[in-house]
Amino acid sequence: MPGGRLTQQERQQIALGLADGLAYAEIARRLDRPTSTVTREVMRNGGPTSYRADLAHRATERRAHRRRRAVPRGPQAPSGADGRDAEAVREYEESFATLFMQQGLPKMTARVLAALYVTDAGSLTASELAQRLQVSPASVSKAITFLEGLDLIRRERDERRRERYVVDNELWYQSTLIAARSQAQLAEVARQGVAILGPDTPAAVRLENIARFVDFIGESITRAAEQARDILYATPATPSDGAATPGPDGE
Repeated sequence: MPGGRLTQQERQQIALGLADGLAYAEIARRLDRPTSTVTREVMRNGGPTSYRADLAHRATERRAHRRRRAVPRGPQAPSGADGRDAEAVREYEESFATLFMQQGLPKMTARVLAALYVTDAGSLTASELAQRLQVSPASVSKAITFLEGLDLIRRERDERRRERYVVDNELWYQSTLIAARSQAQLAEVARQGVAILGPDTPAAVRLENIARFVDFIGESITRAAEQARDILYATPATPSDGAATPGPDGE
């Protein structure tokens, strides 16, 4: 399987494949590339309905040129000093952002959320985000407002009284519960239709089946989220007297 950056000819093949209505996986198979490579290429260059090979190729060249000229992008930016491959980290961050875009987030919002998740601290200030992503503070502010509205990030102040935007385990738990609540709302609306259409009609039976299904899914999500928080995110208890907790054999 070939590696390296996509060529202009490969981008033209991607554009032709999209025009023919091919799935990303099929386009990738014809190029002998990973599906993730094609997906990321399309999503960061206009999406399946607006992708143009020539514009995508020029945009990639501009990004590569900026990276070669770029200075270190702030204390949270990937660098060789931490032993990581800086280019691999950037590529991973772009892939993560692409996934968020596929799930419905706008491009800048997805980039901000991905940047927060891949930093060790799990938090950045607005200026750090703007510097890291090489965008304007106004773009960051708009994305932050959008993410706060979805309860995907929260604000807190650091010791210098600067606002920081944070992602952590509790936020992931809360967003999962919000998804479960949306299932419950769907079940409620479906059952309203049962009462209106009549319980013995085919339409009402269909709606009742939908309500039962999403009830089960929502309850399962809530139960799993609560169990995961209790098991995965629990802090091990420390005896108050500082003594070690005896093991099963009393030692």
